[in-house]
Amino acid sequence: MLDWLTDNKIPVGDAAEAMFDWLQENTAVFFDGLAATMEWLIDAILWVLQTPHPLLVVAAITGLAYALHRGWKLPLFVAAGFLFIINQGYWEETTESLTLVLSACLVCMGLGVPIGIAAAHRPKLYAWMAPVLDLMQTLPTFVYLIPAIVFFGIGMVPGLIATVIFVLPAPIRLTHLGVTSTPRPLLEAAEAFGATPTQTLWKVELPFALPQIMTGLNQTIMLSLSMVVVAALVGADGLGVPVVRALNQVNTGLGFESGFVIVVVAIMLDRILRVGKR
Repeated sequence: MLDWLTDNKIPVGDAAEAMFDWLQENTAVFFDGLAATMEWLIDAILWVLQTPHPLLVVAAITGLAYALHRGWKLPLFVAAGFLFIINQGYWEETTESLTLVLSACLVCMGLGVPIGIAAAHRPKLYAWMAPVLDLMQTLPTFVYLIPAIVFFGIGMVPGLIATVIFVLPAPIRLTHLGVTSTPRPLLEAAEAFGATPTQTLWKVELPFALPQIMTGLNQTIMLSLSMVVVAALVGADGLGVPVVRALNQVNTGLGFESGFVIVVVAIMLDRILRVGKR
């Protein structure tokens, strides 16, 4: 019985390989254009973070933290965190990881929020999307590296693409949750006052959903940061590189040092983005 089952294996792997072969042969122009766009985005953010003096960048991010939270404790923590990173000699790697995170954030929020809004207004669309989102979130992240390398080679671009695929479900789900959670009386009041669907979206649904959307932004950045080590395996620069090097060399000191820097960056980003929540 078992021999019969194994001898008549469902060709999942063969089908996936055939699909990727077809995509390589017929959509090369699209993937080349996508790679060029992603590379331009990465280079632009890298230029912004690496061209000025590190202390100017630290001052700008500290000022952003103050503007968002209007207190001195968080900006002081942010400044101390970045000064610690500079002290440890990880400024360049940190800016490279921040570039990957910010690029993934722009792409995921730019796609996830509109898709989440569309799914909230079309229950059948979301019912179709739900299993796809489940698959994207549960498939091992290393699996994403294979098609990323196939289509985009080695470097920051495949790391960004793999990160986007892994992270995209979070803003979609949280935007959908926020819009669908809008109280019915608010919607009925807007309709009674003659609001159009567009006005209802912008003036009722999105303001009510803003805390959930901000949570989606927070999750997008945190999940993107969790991918820096995985992205390093396909040639992406950043804080994942010393972690992988430490693993290959069994270097406990280097691994703890770089890992602690990643933790500091994650805490700072999380605290800065804790705005707009109910």
